[in-house]
Amino acid sequence: MKSQWINTRTCIALFTTILCCFNAQAVTPAVSPSDYLILQNIGEYHNSGKGRCGDGPGFLGAADHYGEDHGDTTCRTGYYNMAQDLAVSILVTKHADSSDAIKWLLHEVEDAYRDPDVLEATLTEGARIREIAGNRIFFYGGGVVSYRWLSNNIVVNIQYANLSGPKAEPLEVVKAYLAKHPSNVTLSDVDLKSKPHSEQWIKDEMDRRLWLCDKWFMQLQLRKADEKQVYQETVKSMNIFLDYREKYYRMKAADDKNLLAGYLSTNSGTGIKAKLAEYKNWWAVNKGGSITLP
Repeated sequence: MKSQWINTRTCIALFTTILCCFNAQAVTPAVSPSDYLILQNIGEYHNSGKGRCGDGPGFLGAADHYGEDHGDTTCRTGYYNMAQDLAVSILVTKHADSSDAIKWLLHEVEDAYRDPDVLEATLTEGARIREIAGNRIFFYGGGVVSYRWLSNNIVVNIQYANLSGPKAEPLEVVKAYLAKHPSNVTLSDVDLKSKPHSEQWIKDEMDRRLWLCDKWFMQLQLRKADEKQVYQETVKSMNIFLDYREKYYRMKAADDKNLLAGYLSTNSGTGIKAKLAEYKNWWAVNKGGSITLP
């Protein structure tokens, strides 16, 4: 029962992300969809010859990919195989680099394949690394099948619904996109599923959450974001940091979370900054320590 529930949750998340993380209204005229998409038929997979591009982080929006100091461009199209009655959706995002804006890009790609129900201690059931046409890619084989990889600063996602029963894989489409955007993923499936890798991913996520707080406060300093948004986003990431610290470093989070909620309700930037400085100091001392996975 738990396995079925996890797969359903993952399917919903994959479908929701493609809808919420693409801004179809914010069209970027300087970008040609053909720069990122294949706007022609691929074997028996028919394409209308049309693609759309807009501003937004694509699938990485769900990982809180930081996009306030740079612009990301997401393009999408689809294919249909009549014989297989199979629709395939494509989402390709170019993540622009501004200072360290794409520092955590590969980490964020992997985030979608880790199980939030156990605070990312393990992979979501059905997730693994596959090798296709000499390229390693992230793969999820549940009700919504997804192939995802990083090609320099471009994230490619290919997916189709498998809910009504097994479908023939659209490997022609996957291989065509791998030829256009070769994968930079070097992890093996053994590495991905190893405890040392999971431990490092968790520590990196804690590191990234504090990094996100600094990025938001920099926007406030530059007067490019208002206080309310900055305080909400930083407290959100600090709460996630505290969740990880509680689970993996055995430090109770309730009191700190209540304190942060109070600072947020009173718009106390001084209090929030003080707690952030405290967490950064604690992390500098403790991030090299060992953690225990469940």
